[in-house]
Amino acid sequence: MAVYFSIILVVITVLTGIIWFADKFYLAPKRKLSANAAQLAAREQSGVELTEDTLARLAEPSVLVDTSVQVFPVIAFVLILRSFLYEPFQIPSGSMMPTLLDGDFILVNKFNYGLKDPVARKKFFDIGLPERGDAVVFKYPRDPRIDYIKRVIGLPGDRIIYRNKSLYIKKACKSSDVKCPEFVQIINTFTNKYTGPDAEKGLSQFETVMFDKTHNILTDRYSMPRTSQYFKQAGTAPDEFLVPEGHYFVMGDNRDNSLDGRFWGFVPEENLVGQAVAIWMSFDFDRDDDSFLPSWIPTNIRFDRIGAIN
Repeated sequence: MAVYFSIILVVITVLTGIIWFADKFYLAPKRKLSANAAQLAAREQSGVELTEDTLARLAEPSVLVDTSVQVFPVIAFVLILRSFLYEPFQIPSGSMMPTLLDGDFILVNKFNYGLKDPVARKKFFDIGLPERGDAVVFKYPRDPRIDYIKRVIGLPGDRIIYRNKSLYIKKACKSSDVKCPEFVQIINTFTNKYTGPDAEKGLSQFETVMFDKTHNILTDRYSMPRTSQYFKQAGTAPDEFLVPEGHYFVMGDNRDNSLDGRFWGFVPEENLVGQAVAIWMSFDFDRDDDSFLPSWIPTNIRFDRIGAIN
């Protein structure tokens, strides 16, 4: 759906832009000349000057031209903003709790990871690449029509182990390294039993520090490891992942309730949409079972959730 919207937006921008330029440099001057010619003809034939209203009507563009001239700057601004700067998203998933909740509307920075054309999504200008700990929106590798949001855990060349609900990362060895890095356990510090929105029995919240970035995660003490369902990769243990070049390994913050890279593999760089940087609106949809309101109508605005995403 997002791809179709981008195509439609580009087509409308191009068509209205052509009409805008045609009017500015050809049609409008032509109408002005026609109005001046009519004024001159009226003066020569009857010695009467045409009124300002009459001249204005003679210089008026058609409805199609006038609409295009009015719409083009707005549509062009929206296209540039949405394609290259920021785009709003609403991804209904509990996989990023407690960072993101169902009902959060997020703002995605689309230029941090390079500029892409809005239709074919081919990068034409490099700016930067994801870092460990970034919350990213991407096209689901198994169905690019679907937008996912997860947290970047592994960069190209990294080795990742997720064992007994503990995360270990071995950074990629660089040519400048005197000694290749060893596995580092990412330390989780218990904060409380999670009682926030969509809380379920057994959920505990931890603060985790991934090298230089801090965020919160949830684990479910009643959830058993699903190692047998993990993505199979030759040359690695069942709970180990070696991130290929040009790819990223991602996981949800709701560790035991997330369909992420552990189960389907890696995110190609070309699938990246951008970095989730802020919550610009958050709605609560909780209601009693006997409520007469449709489920899509919000029951509350969670103003306390509006702000930057860690």
